[in-house]
Amino acid sequence: MAAFVDYLVYIGAGYTALTLAFYMLSFVIPQAAFVARVLASYVSLLVSASFGVFVSIALRLAGHVTIAQWATARCFKYAMLLTTGITFDIDDPHNHLGTVRPAVFISNHQTELDVLMLGAAFPKHCSMTAKSSLKKTPFLGWFMTLSGAIFINRANSKDARQAMTGAADQMRNMRQSVFIFPEGTRIYSKEPELLPFKKGAFHLAVQAQVPIVPVVVANYSHILWIRGLVFKSGSIPIKVLDPIPTTGLTPADVDELTQRTRDLFLKELIALTEKARGKPVPMAVKASSSSSNGATKATGVDL
Repeated sequence: MAAFVDYLVYIGAGYTALTLAFYMLSFVIPQAAFVARVLASYVSLLVSASFGVFVSIALRLAGHVTIAQWATARCFKYAMLLTTGITFDIDDPHNHLGTVRPAVFISNHQTELDVLMLGAAFPKHCSMTAKSSLKKTPFLGWFMTLSGAIFINRANSKDARQAMTGAADQMRNMRQSVFIFPEGTRIYSKEPELLPFKKGAFHLAVQAQVPIVPVVVANYSHILWIRGLVFKSGSIPIKVLDPIPTTGLTPADVDELTQRTRDLFLKELIALTEKARGKPVPMAVKASSSSSNGATKATGVDL
């Protein structure tokens, strides 16, 4: 056992030294900061997920497992602030994140850094949805399973529908909220764009008869731009919009609800990004255009 602990200490010391070396090298080669923050992010995620495993067990035994993901999210928020200097600045004047419950919270999905966004904005008594393959991921998958995450098998629509039905029941019975990225995948865009919204989040909100709360994150390519090897410290703005009610709506209303929410979200995304940058956003892609893979994108030219 002692030899194993020594081995872990050596690995940790070497990893820390390597990360610090890249940070120092960034004063000469700016791209080295990208590598340094990537290394720091991975170790922050590992430490936070390990913390999440233990805190989920403790809170489950204490009967408070519904705040396990919130507690772990906050751990990651402060770990990343310490190791990378990145934080999110939340504009939520009516405290919707703290008072609207249960609800379906939705946000745009830009890069892997959105995990840190959740660290800052994740509400109490809320659960994430995640692809079922994450169950097999050490530490992160263990934490998500223990903390009550809702796993979706995207390859099996029947399993996905059953998971959503179970989520709706859990939301009503336990007053548990759910946080979903309706785009379904990361967009990696340098400008404020949105993929088409998948309808699962909206079906869930209508089925549970709970409001939808949009959480808009400004485009942060000035902080993280993977293709350009840019990864800087800084603050990224978030704006929490007023809840969109679903009381009385039926599955027949989901298409209109999805489109209306996306239009509102896109308008706020562009405005928030312009405010963060202090200048107008380039409008290179029209709202009606399609990407090479057939996915519609938009930067708000027609808004």
